[in-house]
Amino acid sequence: MLQSQSQNCSSRCRTVKPKLEEEKSTTTMEKTEDDVTLTLTHNNANDKALRAILDSKLNKAGMVGAVYVKTDQGVLFEIKPHVRIPRTCKRFCGVILELLGHKCIRDKDTNEILMRVVEEPVTRHLPVNSRVVGLSYSSEKLVDIDEYVNSGSDELNLVFVVGAMVHGKISKEYTDDFISVSNYPLSAQYCIGLICESLEHKWKIF
Repeated sequence: MLQSQSQNCSSRCRTVKPKLEEEKSTTTMEKTEDDVTLTLTHNNANDKALRAILDSKLNKAGMVGAVYVKTDQGVLFEIKPHVRIPRTCKRFCGVILELLGHKCIRDKDTNEILMRVVEEPVTRHLPVNSRVVGLSYSSEKLVDIDEYVNSGSDELNLVFVVGAMVHGKISKEYTDDFISVSNYPLSAQYCIGLICESLEHKWKIF
C-alpha cells in the first residue's frame, strides 16, 4: 500500500532494536492495492487490541498496510505492521511514553522508523482509493461482517476504525460508512478479530 511518508522525524528520534515478527518482512514483503489499513482509536494503551492486529494471519501475510493509534489527548501515531510490541502492559506503556517524548522510534541496525507521531487528520496519510469504515455499537446499520467484507471491491483499500476508549465515540467526519457488527457491545480486540478473520477468509489466508 502506498502511503504518505513525507513527514520526517526530528533529531530527537529514539533509536531502539525491538523484536520483529518476521525479520525478512522489512525487505522482501511486497504490499498490494488489496492491503488493509486498520486504524485504531486508542485509549489507555490498549495493547491487547493492537496485538489482535499484529498477531493476525492477515498481518503475517503482509496484508496490513499500516496501523494508526490515536490517544484521548489527540496524539496520532503510526506503528509499522511488522513491529512486535512488548507482551506486558507495563513495558508497552514504557515504549509509548518514549515514542511520545521522542516523536519516533527507529530500528538500531537499519535506522528504519518503526513508530512515529504523525499530524492529523489521519486521512492525509491514507491512499487516495481508501474506504474508511467506522465501527460502533451505536450505529443503526447492523451488518454481517463476512458479507460486508465480501461485498467490497478489491480495487479499494479498506480502512477500519475501531474505538478502544472507555468513554466517547468515533467521529463520523472522516468515515465513508459507519456500521455495527453485533447487537451487543464488543471489545475492540474482539471486533478487530472479526475483521481480520473475515478478510482472511475472503483472501484465503490460512
